Amino acid sequence: MNALVHPQTPSDALSPADQDLQQWFDALSTAYRNEPMPSLDVRKQRLVALKTQLRRYQDRLAEAMSDDFGGRSETESKMADVLAPILDINHVLRHLKGWMKAKRRPTEWLFKGNKLQVRYQPKGVVGIICPWNFPVYLSIGPMITALAAGNRCMIKMPPNCPNTTRVLSQMLAEIYSNDLVRIVPGDHPQAMEISHLPFNHLVFTGSPSSGKIIMANAAANLTPVTLELGGKSPAIVAQDYDVTKAAKRLAHGKGFNSGQICIAPDYAFVHESKLEAFVDALRDAHVAMYQQISGNADYTSLVDEPQHQRFHALLEDAKQKGANIIQCLPEGEGRKTPLYIATNLSSDMRICQEEIFGPLLPVHSYKNIEQVVEYINNRPRPLACYLFTHSGSLRDDILRQTHSGGVTVNDWGWHVLNHSVPFGGIGNSGIGNYHGEEGFRELSHARSVLQMREWFPISLFSPPYGTWVQKLVVKLFVGKSDPTV
Repeated sequence: MNALVHPQTPSDALSPADQDLQQWFDALSTAYRNEPMPSLDVRKQRLVALKTQLRRYQDRLAEAMSDDFGGRSETESKMADVLAPILDINHVLRHLKGWMKAKRRPTEWLFKGNKLQVRYQPKGVVGIICPWNFPVYLSIGPMITALAAGNRCMIKMPPNCPNTTRVLSQMLAEIYSNDLVRIVPGDHPQAMEISHLPFNHLVFTGSPSSGKIIMANAAANLTPVTLELGGKSPAIVAQDYDVTKAAKRLAHGKGFNSGQICIAPDYAFVHESKLEAFVDALRDAHVAMYQQISGNADYTSLVDEPQHQRFHALLEDAKQKGANIIQCLPEGEGRKTPLYIATNLSSDMRICQEEIFGPLLPVHSYKNIEQVVEYINNRPRPLACYLFTHSGSLRDDILRQTHSGGVTVNDWGWHVLNHSVPFGGIGNSGIGNYHGEEGFRELSHARSVLQMREWFPISLFSPPYGTWVQKLVVKLFVGKSDPTV
């Protein structure tokens, strides 16, 4: 069945855009069938070539992303969108040989003497739908894992990053054929139809509401999905931790990419006795890092006018409902927006319900840590959690009592740049992983292989039933039945 065709739509009624997508997908599928198990050397060569290109193109990529954003920090672009995938590649190159090896597994006692193993084979064609906030890392990051697992990729780029898409397409075209990696431009008509294609796996990064649509589209083809969906990630500042130090690190988390990051601290909890000191320290830390917003090349703009308008609508809603709002610096030119801090919060405010995705930090006060745990557990599970404490017992209590995709203790976000561990959400914040060994396993099919020895007496378990051997096996492994049942 053509996955782009709805039940009442004849195949010849496909739009030109859908026809393009179908042709591109068919080319990737054919190429995969012709090379269903790329060797270790081939996979490594593809990743080494990508690493070389990232080095070569780092300036052009940073410039393109800045053009798309209307001003984006060059250092942040290179750290997040160039350095991070290079670190990922380095980790994969060191461990790929071991990941690819077939793994011996013990048989059941009944099958002793036979050989059992798990072999990891590529799934086939992986679809990747990329958001705009980190358009390089969140497109080629999943691609690195997919290529390491031996797959081919179709990558849908975001519509508001045309310059990045153009440079990325050129960079990849120099090392990869279109039947290995196909870039779908963001302005391609009806490009979101990509999620209707019968991929062997689909990776989507975006909002929970969009993730539900993607998952529903994929379900029509029983396509497995990896969803990275963000959410409202809490920061908890315990009483034993220096609020000035915590504020400095959280100010960086809200300033990095102007808060437009799925793992940004979305709100903070501070003990009521330290609330005022924390707010002052947060404002001072923001001012110390950026001095001013206008003309500051270190500070990133909100990506486009809809994002700018949404951010200020969130602020206005909070003000109208009684929040105290502190603006840390004057607004900059264009869409450059300083950090805002919100206190005196109520649950009906949009900033307490929606992922903020911008430079605003709501700050709650608490009397005891049990209130914080209850608040977090009464809401959808977040992508990240940030705990500031020197207490090992408190750390373990929070980790045991709450859920999140990942955790950084005494800072924000840096667990994501460690590629030996999985990255992904839980519940409302996502499904599955695509970093490290867990990511390799996710984009591979774990195939069970049992090799029976010729001498093994398997016929003892064949009809006619009721032999003494069969009765003995049942008695040994099942035991006696209960006549009173």
